[in-house]
Amino acid sequence: MKDILLLTPPFTQLNTPYPATAYIKGFLKTINVSAFQMDLGIGVILQLFSKKGISTLIPKEEIEHYSTNSQRIFALKDEYIKTIDSVISFLQGKNPSMARQICSGNFLPEASRFAQLDDMEWAFGTMGMQDKAKHLATLYLEDLSDFIVECVDENFGFSRYAERLGRSANSFDELYSHLQKEPTYIDRITLEILNERVAEIQPKLVCISVPFPGNLYSSFRCAQFIKTNFPNIKIAMGGGFPNTELRELKDERVFEFFDFISLDDGELPLELLISNVQNPNSNEFKRTFILENGKVTYKNNSTKPDYKQSEVGTPDYSDLLLDKYISVIEIANPMHSLWSDGRWNKLTMAHGCYWGKCTFCDISLDYIKLYEPIAAKTLVDRMEEMIVQTGENGFHFVDEAAPPALMREVALEIIRRKLVVTWWTNIRFEKSFTADLCVLLKASGCIAVSGGLEVASDRLLNLIKKGVTVEQVAQVTRNFTESGIMVHAYLMYGYPTQTIQETIDSLEMVRQMFELGILQSGFWHQFAMTAHSPVGMFPEEFGVIPEKNKITFANNDINFKDKTGIDHDKFSFGLKKSLFNFMHGICLDYPLQDWFEFKIPNTRVLPDYIVSCLEKESDFNIKPSAKIIWMGGKPTITTFTKSKKGQSWQMMQLTFQTKLDTFEISVDTEKGLWLLKMLEFLSVNNENSYTFSRLKINFETNFEDFELFWYSKPVLLLQQHGLLVL
Repeated sequence: MKDILLLTPPFTQLNTPYPATAYIKGFLKTINVSAFQMDLGIGVILQLFSKKGISTLIPKEEIEHYSTNSQRIFALKDEYIKTIDSVISFLQGKNPSMARQICSGNFLPEASRFAQLDDMEWAFGTMGMQDKAKHLATLYLEDLSDFIVECVDENFGFSRYAERLGRSANSFDELYSHLQKEPTYIDRITLEILNERVAEIQPKLVCISVPFPGNLYSSFRCAQFIKTNFPNIKIAMGGGFPNTELRELKDERVFEFFDFISLDDGELPLELLISNVQNPNSNEFKRTFILENGKVTYKNNSTKPDYKQSEVGTPDYSDLLLDKYISVIEIANPMHSLWSDGRWNKLTMAHGCYWGKCTFCDISLDYIKLYEPIAAKTLVDRMEEMIVQTGENGFHFVDEAAPPALMREVALEIIRRKLVVTWWTNIRFEKSFTADLCVLLKASGCIAVSGGLEVASDRLLNLIKKGVTVEQVAQVTRNFTESGIMVHAYLMYGYPTQTIQETIDSLEMVRQMFELGILQSGFWHQFAMTAHSPVGMFPEEFGVIPEKNKITFANNDINFKDKTGIDHDKFSFGLKKSLFNFMHGICLDYPLQDWFEFKIPNTRVLPDYIVSCLEKESDFNIKPSAKIIWMGGKPTITTFTKSKKGQSWQMMQLTFQTKLDTFEISVDTEKGLWLLKMLEFLSVNNENSYTFSRLKINFETNFEDFELFWYSKPVLLLQQHGLLVL
């Protein structure tokens, strides 16, 4: 028996649990509240895609009125039943030898999704057998998904369910109407698992996390079931969806399902809800909607401050079925495969966004505007705790934009503790990401970053208030790429006032970046206006005319007309098709016109524009406060005498071993002894940082002309092998 049940309704991700309940459970431990958490999504998927599930799912009678594809799957029913458990086991990482069987052909039944395989051969040509088998197994599951959507439940999706009902549902009417119908096949599986768990745990409060529109319908269906069958249990909703969409909630019918809906950071609101459940006379709330005297009422009467990030504890993944999640490879996009393949512990370096100015972003909401970083030592403590708890050393930092200075400190702390971790995160393409910082991040285990290039146009980047230029993005992506860190760019089209010419010029900028190899992955999305962004709040300033609806339920995405009158939709296919090819290094020499079935203007971007950005001279001015770090080890030393024109002097040769090669430098003995001493002080293992100005002063107490020494061949060689300026 537990006080609280933390619940993520279907569906979020297949490969890793959505972290909201783990964050909350970690916090509840700090205040000694017992809780059990469950991800209903993975439970439903595993029942659905099993021998028993497929046997029940595919009907026994003929299905002539369905598509040829569904009829094929029906005809191959026995093959699907025979293979499904083996495929799921393989995708869970339990039976890697199955890869050979899957790749050999004639093992998996194939329907329409396999038609794309001919196009995929080149994309997976250099990929290992395990990954290719994962991709084939994913196509197999997607075939079954197509069957479910056509023949069983049109709302099914692997990472969403009935998403349409949650997208910009200004009125609760349609969702409410669906909830009056009989539960669907997917619902019945969901509720069967839920019933068993609630009966076992007997919680006083069920907290349902709703991160996305694709979880909303299931959250209401679960709440409805609990209300009907366990009427004494109180139910609360929190998470990303209510935080962004339900801030103007007015419909009383919502409270037929939920007792509380809390907004923004959930720790303090939940602590007060627990007090309220334990003592119904308690009337203290934080950012919480309740039904009071028959009316929806927003209660925010607590004077207690929210918990600081250092106080909320380490995310706790206990109870979650970590060995049951399945890794899939849906499309040949390197960054998207990180999302869906492998198990990632989720952490946050900083609450909110340190920039907080982008005009398309929900910067008026607390989760963006309230910026609070976490100390590097605390973060790495949490990483170590989670490695012990989960057995996984992969981390996805789920920041709005990870701060470069904090990333540096976290990387140094990881290296000092000799941790072996793999991590990735979202960033802004800041000029702070120098070549040396990228080398440090790579050494700490960073494998990938994603960031918003948005519209590759300096005019529009300025209008967006992105705080970067195309030139700066090119230089930063080059720094990451050369250090061995993969770069994914979020790309945008259809921003207010964007012209057709700017769309084509933006595509050309992106083409050049892929051609030069400084981008490895990207994704185009069409601009969407949200209610809590500057564009949504002040549309007249951006030349858009919003569609105004009465809001009684959800409010986020806003339909609008751009005063330019341009139909941006028509660019979608060409932009995405060209990018797919660019990502795989092909068709980079095609004229841009070839990607579109309608006439487009010629690009005005010079063909060597990005090259010219990368050839600009670096600023050699080093800040006096810059940290100097030595990543290498101790050299072996030999001495020799150097003679020239009758003069001789003692020299020192230092031989360094790196993971990849051996290199040597020669300096006169006095400077060599000084350098050896300095490298010990500068070692990454020393917590006391040594600044550039301190190094210069130390040198000049012994010798003359530090600059001449700093830019000498021996020191430049050290800089190429781990002497970093940060």
